[in-house]
Amino acid sequence: MIRTSHIVVVMAVLAVAIPAGVVGSPSTTSDTLSATVTSVTDGDTVDVEYANGTTDTVRLLGVDTPEVYSENDPTEYEGVPDTEAGIQCLDAAGEDASQYTKDRLQQGEQITLELDAASDGRGDYGRLLAYIHDDGQNLNYDLIDTGNARVYDSEFSQSDRFYAAESDAQTAERGLWQCREPSSGSSLSITEIHADATGNDNENLSDEYVTFTNTGSETLDLSEWTVSDEARHVYTFPSGASLAAGETVTLHTGSGSDTQTDRYWGSSSAIWNNGGDTVTVEDDTGTLVTSKSY
Repeated sequence: MIRTSHIVVVMAVLAVAIPAGVVGSPSTTSDTLSATVTSVTDGDTVDVEYANGTTDTVRLLGVDTPEVYSENDPTEYEGVPDTEAGIQCLDAAGEDASQYTKDRLQQGEQITLELDAASDGRGDYGRLLAYIHDDGQNLNYDLIDTGNARVYDSEFSQSDRFYAAESDAQTAERGLWQCREPSSGSSLSITEIHADATGNDNENLSDEYVTFTNTGSETLDLSEWTVSDEARHVYTFPSGASLAAGETVTLHTGSGSDTQTDRYWGSSSAIWNNGGDTVTVEDDTGTLVTSKSY
């Protein structure tokens, strides 16, 4: 049930035109509300306060980010294997999506809520369904475009362009779509690229890393497999290296003691360009296993 205070607020909205030409924003005239961010629950749920002191919980319209407080269901995400590895990968993607939204919406920030007449208005638990605009950007759309969310199958006027953005993110394997079965036939997936280490990259080499996940059901023999960047710096997994089903291994640029979960390149300088690069993995015969650009 919608509380009376919410009815008053919603009836007070003004029809305003969102400026044309802003990336990710609609060009139609829509009802909007101004609000202040009080907290971010997860990737698609935000608490806000209106100017008159009333509060609300906003469920971002048209998007669904992986769960962080309950178990994920891989069958909800096209192509993600319904395995423990798939669940673990989505769990990590949920944390990433939550952090993405928290980075975008700081506590106390003024935002614009755009209502959509094609939607139900309020969803589960009475949460307001809306697009959130911060600094002229449509956060809902950006979550889809970056692969931090899937399109939630519901009625809303911007669904066509949201599905188009989702298709692009799937093709590029951005965000959660890295959890899908690799098209190469290998179950090795590049699940995180942390190119920008804290501080000076060359002085914090172990904080520059790439994480790989075995999304399959069998152990991968990584003996003599190589990892390289666009400049052809090459790391070679030693003989006997393996990755069990559902497990991850992180390759750090710096030096350290190798374990089952962490390996060290041993480089004396940074490998991964902060401005963009490509991680390429080849097996012991030189056949491409997987690659990921950022």
